[in-house]
Amino acid sequence: MVHRTVVDAHVIMVRSGRVLLSRRRGSFGDGMWHLPSGKVDAGESLVQAAVREAREEVGVRIDGKDLRHVHTLHATATGVEPRLGVFFEVLTWHGEPENREPEKCYELGWFALDALPADIIGYPAAGLRGYLESRPFGTLGWDG
Repeated sequence: MVHRTVVDAHVIMVRSGRVLLSRRRGSFGDGMWHLPSGKVDAGESLVQAAVREAREEVGVRIDGKDLRHVHTLHATATGVEPRLGVFFEVLTWHGEPENREPEKCYELGWFALDALPADIIGYPAAGLRGYLESRPFGTLGWDG
């Protein structure tokens, strides 16, 4: 059996003290909120993945130099591959966010950083907590 860790890039888009979230559509987390994010493709850097995911999911253009690493989360859960989530804050982008993947997302919403929705998926919620608490690293789902 091959064991691996999936690497994800998450984009924390902040405007006027509010963060952009998307309401997922599909088998994982249907109806729950999540950050724009996705797996890092082969041959792609974390920064390139974050820039690509923001463009694909919410239609904005981000310059990689505007991304600031704010948290890394090593997460696991029963029955899924472990994930290493790298969270980037971005305060500047080009274009107005819109739902570019309606087959994967019901809607987008802006939420106050101190009033996140209760129905946010645990993985991005833990990354957001790490960001808000200025902790560079955290774990989720591991014993000890």
